[in-house]
Amino acid sequence: MKRNPILALTLSAMLIAMSVVIGIFCKTFLNFGGGLFRITFENLPIILSGIMFGPVVATVVGVATDLISYLLSPQIYPPNLVVTLGAATIGFLSGFISHFLVKKQGYAQIIISGIAAHAVGSMIIKSIGLFSFYGWAVIWRVPTYIVIAAVEITILCLLYKNATFRRLIDKIVKKD
Repeated sequence: MKRNPILALTLSAMLIAMSVVIGIFCKTFLNFGGGLFRITFENLPIILSGIMFGPVVATVVGVATDLISYLLSPQIYPPNLVVTLGAATIGFLSGFISHFLVKKQGYAQIIISGIAAHAVGSMIIKSIGLFSFYGWAVIWRVPTYIVIAAVEITILCLLYKNATFRRLIDKIVKKD
């Protein structure tokens, strides 16, 4: 089965929009400590794009999400390209792991790709990017993102438990 590029483009755009809206909402209402301690689930659509479309599309979704979020935020400082690299890494790892390392679709695919994407993209790369703003206080991102990763992975597993959602994912991910 050949993939439908219009479907991929449309769903990717919707996932970018979802991520941007979730990010703006969370940055507005769940932001503590001047941006250092914020609870946000904006990576969930990026990880989902990796599971559905693979590493290339998910990397684009991660970069687009981060840059559009920056453009729509009231921040006055320039974009942090290390944080953008972190968002790209989240997309790439979730797509690479779910398409090339974990062959069987299902919960293991979601859990392993979600953990790896958050560990490298959110906890390591984004923390390095934010170090220049917050110093060693970024160490608190690690326990925060352990909890956020667990919540996002649980949400994705619950979505996958839904038969209609699973059929959609299976149809999109179906290999040639």
